[in-house]
Amino acid sequence: MKIIESFIIAVKSLYANKLRSALTMLGIIIGVGAVITLMAVGQGAKATITSTFSELGSNVVFVQPRNPEAPGTAGLSPVFATPSLTLSDAEAIAELPSVLNVAATNENFVDVVVGDEHLSSVIEGSTPAFLNAYGYKMATGEFISDRNVATRDMVVVLGSNAAKELFESSDPIGQAVKLKNKRFTVIGVLEAKGGALFGFSMDDVVVVPITTYQSRLFTGSNVRGESAVQSIAVQIAGAENIELAKEDIETLLRKRHRITSEADDDFAVVSQEQILGVLSQITGIFTIFLGAIASISLLVGSIGIMNIMLVSVTERTREIGIRKAVGAKRRDILLQFLLEAAMLSSAGGAIGIAGGWLVSFLISQIDISGTTLRAVVSPDIVLLAVSVSFFIGITSGMYPAMRAARLNPIDALRYG
Repeated sequence: MKIIESFIIAVKSLYANKLRSALTMLGIIIGVGAVITLMAVGQGAKATITSTFSELGSNVVFVQPRNPEAPGTAGLSPVFATPSLTLSDAEAIAELPSVLNVAATNENFVDVVVGDEHLSSVIEGSTPAFLNAYGYKMATGEFISDRNVATRDMVVVLGSNAAKELFESSDPIGQAVKLKNKRFTVIGVLEAKGGALFGFSMDDVVVVPITTYQSRLFTGSNVRGESAVQSIAVQIAGAENIELAKEDIETLLRKRHRITSEADDDFAVVSQEQILGVLSQITGIFTIFLGAIASISLLVGSIGIMNIMLVSVTERTREIGIRKAVGAKRRDILLQFLLEAAMLSSAGGAIGIAGGWLVSFLISQIDISGTTLRAVVSPDIVLLAVSVSFFIGITSGMYPAMRAARLNPIDALRYG
């Protein structure tokens, strides 16, 4: 019964100072909303990366160059690793018994130009196996062929969004585009795949024969003077054969690269699980970092609650004295002020949750060049926000409530 009484008194007190209560809650509203929004963006980035790799299937491994002197770069930063892989390495891997498809790939950024239209895109120099290894399908036209690779043809296959951006409603097949001021003929358009990686839509890609990429667009060679390959996607016959296939690939490449038993590999064979594990760690740290930044607002909000509660104790000193004189105990006064602080933070937290969810929803509707920025509000984020806001209310109200409970009733009655 006393709890209900204290609750009613707390509601009346907060309602009597509506503007002050609203301004006090504002810090919590902004803090909770910011925490939910930023953590939702981080969770969304993680979900996008996971779904993008999951679409490739669990039976794909990647062979990438590796700097033997820097183990931490294994399979994760081929752009900065020492070039060591070649197209002939990919052809040799394709001969292994457990291998279905092998797609040697080089990747870079490029401006695709059609008349006055420009599109910043990711260019993939690859082989016909790229289509199956990376889970793409053709919408119209045809994909690059072995003949295109052998003769270094100036042909290109466009991602669905790239085709839409550059040609709008017209048919791109047979049309010309420019890559690095060189004329390429469009021979096909990929079906929409969806997903994005590091801010780039998987439907913005353009694909050219890897030999054309190496000889006409972005030249690069390994230490032996051969044209270098940044990555080799290997599709294995069954997920259960992955470990055996990885051992076969490592044995083959060590022999081809003449690596002695004492030397470290100049390549890395990594599975999707390994890549996802590292990327999940990165996005996890990113999410925590965003949450930590947003939590500064919660700290400011908690200070605001403490200040207002201290002012409230001062203003209501006489009221506290009267309540104590008619029999109220210390715990009753303590409970009343704790309830007021908790109500302020909980109400602010609830509004902040609604606001954070709304902002996250709006972010998820943003479309940038075919890429949707996902923001995932998961139940654990909401539970964390509710718990934190309630904890802040109790913690911030503790000192003012204790101060009010310790007031001497006689001194309190003399106040004012």
